[in-house]
Order: sequence, then structure tokens, then C-alpha cells
Amino acid sequence: MTRLPEEPDRAASVGPAPKDAVSPPGEEPHHPGPALRPQATADEARADAVGPASAADEHAAAVRELEDRWRRALADLDNLRKRHARELERERMVERSRTAAAFLPVLDNLELALSHADADSGAVVEGVRAVRDQAVGVLEQLGYPRHAETGVAFDPAHHEVVSVVDDPDIEPGTVVQVLRPGYGDGDRQLRPASVTVAKRE
Repeated sequence: MTRLPEEPDRAASVGPAPKDAVSPPGEEPHHPGPALRPQATADEARADAVGPASAADEHAAAVRELEDRWRRALADLDNLRKRHARELERERMVERSRTAAAFLPVLDNLELALSHADADSGAVVEGVRAVRDQAVGVLEQLGYPRHAETGVAFDPAHHEVVSVVDDPDIEPGTVVQVLRPGYGDGDRQLRPASVTVAKRE
């Protein structure tokens, strides 16, 4: 029998396959180079899609909360202002009532003095003087002491010069006469005393 010569190895003789060669069925093509990144999973895709929107929603919710707090603070401030105005007006009414009540005995004594005017004029004068002293005491208790002193040095904080006199026997700048008493001191001064002062040389 005649023996056929052996065929050489096809893989060894053919060499590397060309770039555009098609792989036989069932075999994976081999491409040298860096490994490819697998496609993103569905969860990662959803996270990428939902992430920015979720941050925007959180930001909007924070803004709404701050606006709500701001409106509540404004409402609380307005209520506090109204309550303070009501309390201030109530305190003023209480103080006016207290002051008026303090002067009621003064009015009672004036009416009593007038009721005895026809009986004895001297008694009426004494009664009116006593009522005057009582009214001065009420003002002093309220924080407004009376200033009607003579022979003291002129003080622009307590005195208002109405006239001057030239008297060589009196020290210049001395209060000679009080025409209208003053009441109060400093920031609580109702009015200064109207006085006559010795003339300065």
C-alpha cells in the first residue's frame, strides 16, 4: 500500500490570523489590549439618575423649613409687640389712677375749707394753707419735690430768671424772690422755679 505523506500542522503553517478574520463558531475572538469595564448595573444607573434630584429635594425642603421658622418668628415678634403695647397702656392707666387717688384727699380738704368760708375767714386761710402743704407732700411722694428757697445761689438747673434787681446788700446771682415754685429734679423735673435774682456787677 502506498503511504501518503503527512500533512503539515495547519496552525503552525498558517500563522497568526489576520485582523479581519472571522472566528469559527463556538470560539471567542481574542483581542489583546486593556480589559474593558463591565457595564453599570441597574442599581448604579438608578443611583446616578436619582442622586442629583434627591439633593435638590433636600435643599428645597430645608429652604421651606427655614421660611416656616422665619414666618413663625415674625408672628411671635408681632404678638410680643402687641402684648407689650397693651401692658404699657395698662401700666399707664394704673399709674394715672394711683396719682389721681393720691390727690383725692387734697380735693376733699379744699371742699371742706370752702364750706367754712362764710364762718371764719382766718380758718379758711389756715385750711387752704394746710391743703397746699398736703398737695406738696403728695408731689414729693411721687418724686417731684418742691423748690421755693430764697437766699440761695442761682442754679440754671432749678431756676428760671424772670427779673433782676439791683441791691448792693445782696450777693450778685442770689435768688431774691420765688414767683412760682419749681417741682422735680433732673430728668424728673416738672418745671423750674421762676425767680428774681440779684443783678451781677
